[in-house]
Formats: sequence, C-alpha cells, structure tokens
Amino acid sequence: MKRKLIMQDLELKHKLPNFFVVGAAKAGTTSIYNYIKLHPEVYVSLIKEPNFFSTDIDVSKFRKTYKKEIELGYEQFYKYGTQAHLTFIRSWEDYYKLFENVKNEKAIGEFSTSYLYSKIAAKNIYNNIENAKIIIVLRNPIERAFSHYIMDLKIGYTNLSFMEAIKKDMNAKEKGWGITSLYLELGEYYEQVKRYLDIFPKESVKIYLFEDLKNTKNLILDLYEFLNVNPDLYFPDVSQKFNRGKIPKSKTLFYFATKIGFINLGRKIMPSYIKNKFKKLLFSEKSLPRLTDNEKKFLISYYEKDVKKLSELIERDLSSWLKVWKKYI
Repeated sequence: MKRKLIMQDLELKHKLPNFFVVGAAKAGTTSIYNYIKLHPEVYVSLIKEPNFFSTDIDVSKFRKTYKKEIELGYEQFYKYGTQAHLTFIRSWEDYYKLFENVKNEKAIGEFSTSYLYSKIAAKNIYNNIENAKIIIVLRNPIERAFSHYIMDLKIGYTNLSFMEAIKKDMNAKEKGWGITSLYLELGEYYEQVKRYLDIFPKESVKIYLFEDLKNTKNLILDLYEFLNVNPDLYFPDVSQKFNRGKIPKSKTLFYFATKIGFINLGRKIMPSYIKNKFKKLLFSEKSLPRLTDNEKKFLISYYEKDVKKLSELIERDLSSWLKVWKKYI
C-alpha cells in the first residue's frame, strides 16, 4: 500500500476495523469467526477474508480456478449483499462498504489469512490503523499442511496423493498465494509472526495455538477480554464445528469438474438447499487419507529449525509439534 489512507471523514475512521485475525490458514479462524460474529458488541466483515492489506499478492497471477472463487466471493457480497468466504478487494471504496453498517460496536474486525503470509500486510495495517489489535492462530505446520491438502481435495484443486501434491507444489516454476497451494511455505511461521511483533506493541498482539481451541470456552473468554467486549451479552455454542474435513467420493471426477468450471458454476447458480443436498451426495467424512509416519518425518525435518525459533519468539513450548505419532490427524 503505497500511501497512507487520509482520514477526512471521522465517521469512516470510526467504522474501520480495530482488530484483525491474520491467520494462519487452516488453523481454526473460520470457527472463531462464526463463534464471535453474533456478539452484539462485535462487528465482523460479511466477507470473512477481504484480503485488502496484502497488496503484495498479485491477483492477476491467480490460477483460473482460484480466480473464479475470488470473483464469486466479490459478487456474492457486492451484487447480492450476502455473506462470502473470501475475495481480494483492491480499492478503499469497496473496503469501506464492508463496514458501512457498523453502528456502536466496540470491536470491528476481519479475518484475512493471507495477512500472515504477506510480507507487507503488517506494515499496511499499522500505517493505516496503528491502534489495531492483531490475533494470530498457529497450528502445527505438519497438521496444517495436511489439512490444507484435504481442503484441496474437497474443492477439487488436486487429485494427487499428499506427497505427490507436496512435490508438485515445491517444484512449481512460479509460486505464490493463489498461484500454488504453498503447503509448506504457509507453515513457516517464524518470519511471518515476527513481522507483526516487530511492528505492533506486544500488548496489541494475541497469539493462540490450534491446541487452545480444544478448550474453546476459555479461548473465547480470553478473546472477549482482549477485544474488550462483555461476555455476558452473548456466548456461542462452541460445540458446533465448522469447516470439517471432507473429500469427494470421486476425487478424479471432482477435480476435472472443478477444472472446467462446472463446480464454480454450480456454487453460483444453485439455491443453498440444493447445494446442501449435492454435498451429501458428493462428499464423505469417511475414508479420509491418513498422514503416514514417513510423511511426518519428512515434514519434521523440513520444519524443525523454524519451529524451534518460533518457540523462542512466542515463548511457548512447541516440542509436541515435532514428534511422530501413529494416529490419524
């Protein structure tokens, strides 16, 4: 973001976000978004991930399937006024519209997971909203990469095995957000987290681990305190799970249906009740792939140095991330 926003309208300034959940991708941010969005003192963007401040990510280079997903998200909100998962907004005018219905909420926020990976998002946020609060959720990078792979199977981005998908991603000639999956890179947290700790005051950055979500009630109470909202006004049903892992019953068929644009067309034109019926027919939570010990050993070797540096940086014991286990993730 080359220039700082000039705040001439105090009302607009009041309505801009004062907290950002910046990632990591596949670390539980969707659950947190849904848990807190109904609190009367919280306002969150109807587009969960507008990705406005990650200006170093070049939308024009996105792979065709991802670009269609981005376009669909933009259309869902700006044409129909409905909730959308993500898009990439590139104008202040569009960004303002996400928050034009803010009233007297204390905590105003958005949840763009590209902000952790982006090399410029932290600086962009600080330059424009220096008093913002930053929330980071980190997941064991090995689990994160595998969960990301399961998601790519689910949405038809790949039909390869896990290690085949990893190798293809690693060896891609051109890499980047929306271009490749970045299975490994998105889990290299040390530099990503350090960018925020170097810019924002320590008391303005809250870091959770995915493991903390196991005690969801305590995490939400802690988050409410960080955001300075009253927990007595609303507390969510934390038994509800979001973004659960599923895969197509026919990976190859679904992959090619996504590649030719059929799946995105269906998302666009089908009513919700029909889409839900198709999901039950097309997807299954059974027979999910399992991460093998050999695959995990490879990933431990890849992440070991970064995890140790991160552990020192955030002052939390992350040794459990680097152990081989024999159960399904």
